[in-house]
Amino acid sequence: MNENLFASFIAPTILGLPAAVLIILFPPLLIPTSKYLINNRLITTQQWLIKLTSKQMMAMHNTKGRTWSLMLVSLIIFIATTNLLGLLPHSFTPTTQLSMNLAMAIPLWAGAVIMGFRSKIKNALAHFLPQGTPTSLIPMLVIIETISLLIQPMALAVRLTANITAGHLLMHLIGSATLAMSTINLPSTLIIFTILILLTILEIAVALIQAYIFTLLVSLYLHDNT
Repeated sequence: MNENLFASFIAPTILGLPAAVLIILFPPLLIPTSKYLINNRLITTQQWLIKLTSKQMMAMHNTKGRTWSLMLVSLIIFIATTNLLGLLPHSFTPTTQLSMNLAMAIPLWAGAVIMGFRSKIKNALAHFLPQGTPTSLIPMLVIIETISLLIQPMALAVRLTANITAGHLLMHLIGSATLAMSTINLPSTLIIFTILILLTILEIAVALIQAYIFTLLVSLYLHDNT
């Protein structure tokens, strides 16, 4: 019970060298591929899910926005697999690191905004000043809209970090309580262990949902700028 709650969020090292890069590169190796003309059920299911997700996210985009489809599908697969691998015992979840999530959010957000200023500069500037705004409120609204635009990547990164970190902390606390109660009260241990199993199922769903939300918000930012 005296274990540091945040020990699992410390970036691991191998021989004093950071191992985060290897961990980040590991999830793509788990994606199955096929060299045969007829795929097995796993590959077929995987392709169906990718096609369904891509179709749902790209339905609202024009031709220019659909050029991002490969990047967005790769993003959701990477985040989902990273989140799921982080639920394994004694593993490290890179998406609990705010720095990594910012490294994903800022370039994607900046690319969408820059594309908007290059292709539709009038519409992009119009977002800073809604139509019909009183003259006296123009300076304040421009400042507010500018701040709201600049905090979008921060909101993306913080949302993903907070949700994944909170789930891991809760699982750690309930797991520690289950271990402590196992020598005191067996019926209570079974109840807490049942709660832990239900929480694990919930965290699997959260890992997938957060990957989808992150990618969907990037897709919405892209839609606003294309």
